[in-house]
Amino acid sequence: MSLGDDGYGPDSGRQGGDYGEFGGTDRHLTRTRLPEGEADPYGTPRRARAGGGMSSRNVMTIVGVVVLLIAAIAFANRGDSSSDDGDSTSSRPNGQATSPTGTKPVDAKTGEIASGFAHTEQGAQSAASNFTVALGGDGMFRSDTRHSIVDTVYTPDAAASLQGQMDKAYGADFLKNVGLNPDGSAPKGLTFVSRTVPVGSKATAYNDDEATVEVWCTGLVGLAGQGSTKPVSQTWFTISQKLRWMNDDWKIASSSQKQGPAPVSGDVPAAGADDITNAVKGFGGFTYAR
Repeated sequence: MSLGDDGYGPDSGRQGGDYGEFGGTDRHLTRTRLPEGEADPYGTPRRARAGGGMSSRNVMTIVGVVVLLIAAIAFANRGDSSSDDGDSTSSRPNGQATSPTGTKPVDAKTGEIASGFAHTEQGAQSAASNFTVALGGDGMFRSDTRHSIVDTVYTPDAAASLQGQMDKAYGADFLKNVGLNPDGSAPKGLTFVSRTVPVGSKATAYNDDEATVEVWCTGLVGLAGQGSTKPVSQTWFTISQKLRWMNDDWKIASSSQKQGPAPVSGDVPAAGADDITNAVKGFGGFTYAR
């Protein structure tokens, strides 16, 4: 299922299966707050301004679909291959860029997704982080929740263009390759895991109408349980979102994704299937704030 090549096809992005919603985050990298209640909450080249033409929208639609599918495609088709991210930097991290800031998280939600972000650079970073979690969650694999997520986080124009494309992309054949049933549910006795965890964020451009935010993430994807042939694995990736301010909130106009940066793997032994299943069911997600 090749949907595009602007950095979002099966040969790029998250390797080894990385989709979705992930667990905790380092306090020194980003500040978090638990969601209200006990629910477990879990793109496209630059889009021209009004009057930019249909060609930009068409490209945005295709890339948008691929951004959301790349990790699952890699997971569904993964083999023994591996790749190294040779990109390195000698610059030291800026403490101000990674330390938590003072504005408290939003207290409003649209469904299970945080909303009502501040009309500030920090608010844009908070929005991008929470949108990344929603788009990387297991809800994207079920049509009803996917439609709601897309309508919530994208601009109306982008959402209208993406819905049909996504329905086609998340078809029965694709879900079968991922190990799921045609309705997006996991086989009996197994738990499907798809979590994305923002590790940090930064704004690379900002004005009152638009913002471009990069979110560095880690992710988990796979089927947990005895007899799983697609065990849960981890990945690292960076998502860049171009946001627009409309109707008193931030929305995604377009986004892109690249692999890494990934740290060296530690010596922690892999958990058993039951431990992973219990962790996924027992540990809830977060509402993220910059």
